[in-house]
Amino acid sequence: MLFTRRVQAERRVNRILQVPDDFADAYYPNASWFLFPGFKTSWEEAQWILNALRGSLNKRGRLAAVGYSNLGLDIDQVVSTVVDHVRANNLTKLYFYGHSFGGMVAAQVAAQLKEVHGVEVAFILLDSSPFSRSDVLDESWFDGVVFLYERGFRFPSVLRGSYELGERVIHKDERTWRQIFDQTMEQLSPIAPSSVLIQSESAYIYHFDGNAYADKLGGTRMAYIGNPKDRTVLYESARNAWAAAFPGHMVSTDLQTDGALPAHASPGWSPLVYRPIVDKLMDEFFPLPRGGSRVSVF
Repeated sequence: MLFTRRVQAERRVNRILQVPDDFADAYYPNASWFLFPGFKTSWEEAQWILNALRGSLNKRGRLAAVGYSNLGLDIDQVVSTVVDHVRANNLTKLYFYGHSFGGMVAAQVAAQLKEVHGVEVAFILLDSSPFSRSDVLDESWFDGVVFLYERGFRFPSVLRGSYELGERVIHKDERTWRQIFDQTMEQLSPIAPSSVLIQSESAYIYHFDGNAYADKLGGTRMAYIGNPKDRTVLYESARNAWAAAFPGHMVSTDLQTDGALPAHASPGWSPLVYRPIVDKLMDEFFPLPRGGSRVSVF
């Protein structure tokens, strides 16, 4: 009980979760990746994803994830947290990794950083990110959750167990039984995102309109990666919508995470599938100077 209260108290605010990497910290002190976690992704899982992709990400920048507040998703507060971290660390080059719905958040945060603070994001990698609620296969579930949330009903975290297990069993084709067990237990542990945060994330997805940010990114480059076998997000629909809305920014949409399990946004589970894709994108669009990766890119 004391541990649960301590964790909940610590997570009442947004926080930048840094993952130390000696190489990146030494050679790229002014560049950083920011991972925007997906739906119901805990702070610990966000850091796990960064560690899984470390060997690819650290060739261009330091590693950090955005830990969303358990009081609910507030984009203005997320932007403020990112800006404070950028200024405190004298960052001059930013790379965003949008993990599932985190791609929506990454696009809006990048637009507000540019428009309000004059900070331009160099690159946004969209990993299986829906463009709107129409790209989410289980849209009917969102209708009920968002309806209740916007009328003031807050679903207690202690009653979430049956739903968490049921949702993962429904998507059994994407997960092993061990993955179902591990993910269900994480969602029921003290480190899990609060139900209020999950409800606010649902409402965010439900109302998101990427077209609102289409002309506000400056020179930001974007790439979309995903899996045609995705059973959570409609791959073709989402990919095409992002490409249509951001034609001047999208530099790649044809790289697929074939073989990843689960098929939806699983860099933590399938790093050997994801790392070559990240390497290919970075080498093509952000090539290192001759002389190797120890030469500063600035």
